Amino acid sequence: MRTYRELFRAPEYTPLFATSSAQLAATNVGGLALGTLVYDRTGSPLLAALGMFGGSLAQVIGATALMSAADRLPPRAAMTVIGLIFAAGTAALAIPGLPLWAVFAIVLGEGAVAAVGGGVRYGLLNEILPREGFLLGRSVLNMSNGVLQIVGFSLGAVLVTVLSARGTLLVAAGLYLLAAIVARFGLARRAPRASGRPSVAETWRNNTVLWSVKPRRYIYLALWVPNGLIVGCESLFIPLAPDHAGLLFAFAALGMLAGDVLGGRFVPAPWRRRLGAPMSLLLATPYLLFAVHPPLPLALAVVAVASVGYSATLLFQERLMAMTPDELSGQALGLHSSGMVAMQGVGASIAGGIAQVTSPTTAITVLAGASIAVTLTLAAGLRAHPGSVLREA
Repeated sequence: MRTYRELFRAPEYTPLFATSSAQLAATNVGGLALGTLVYDRTGSPLLAALGMFGGSLAQVIGATALMSAADRLPPRAAMTVIGLIFAAGTAALAIPGLPLWAVFAIVLGEGAVAAVGGGVRYGLLNEILPREGFLLGRSVLNMSNGVLQIVGFSLGAVLVTVLSARGTLLVAAGLYLLAAIVARFGLARRAPRASGRPSVAETWRNNTVLWSVKPRRYIYLALWVPNGLIVGCESLFIPLAPDHAGLLFAFAALGMLAGDVLGGRFVPAPWRRRLGAPMSLLLATPYLLFAVHPPLPLALAVVAVASVGYSATLLFQERLMAMTPDELSGQALGLHSSGMVAMQGVGASIAGGIAQVTSPTTAITVLAGASIAVTLTLAAGLRAHPGSVLREA
């Protein structure tokens, strides 16, 4: 499976793509609105960053306690219910006068649920497509993410101006509802991929299996840490440039889109194993230019070029699937997804904390340097061949 036409002819891929796209659009529009709302109320870079990315921290809860559900729930029902939960929670965030503690309680609750949702969604992708089609299918979802970030953040900035932040949150709630409807009526009814009841003990047991093989640990760390630190840089776009944050997010998404097209469609297989670490370095290195306070046009170019490096995630995901038994694919992808967004929340928290006592540009420079250091540290451990890992597992 090497062409987009073949991909969209695969049964159920189109409704899965549509469901994922509606959820991503809702996340981008709602995240910008909530970050703006919190920053307007508090003037705090830390709280604004947590408003946009704090739910990511709660994905640790889902990854460590709930993730066994990813392979033990019927996918269609799970994705429908999760969409409805997000629609209700996002609508609640628009209530005037809602206390900040309640805002963050809802954000954290949605984050815990999102961890399971990622495992269900990407596990279903692995089930719908043959193994050789996973990279192309995942790259198209990533490309959709890039396009929807460009559109979502740009549209979100307009909606915040026209409708207010609360009105924009209601638009995001409607998009989550649309995702639930598409999942319910577009996906086929399927049995769970694994038998047994979801439980904390089963989640821990499978996570231990996934974490027990050293080369797979390196892949997980490469997926989580460099990415999370750079998302921490992005979390400061609102306090860095309040009037141009939507534009910065859109250019970052444009670069990510370019990287996913390149990595998913045009990079030959022999190169893909070698390009993960270099792409992670590309993701971080341009952000060092923020140390000299670049003007807006240069800043837009920096974030666009850097975001091409997000294609490292796609390359490492393919290697993770090659290292993982089929019966653990949902939890493996869910652990990757929840761990990655949890690190994004950690990165946003660190970035906000540093910016609180220094400046957004200082925080961006520090986190970019840390991301480079982590990638260089992991590089030697990323050379294991996937076949040898499966034999070891």
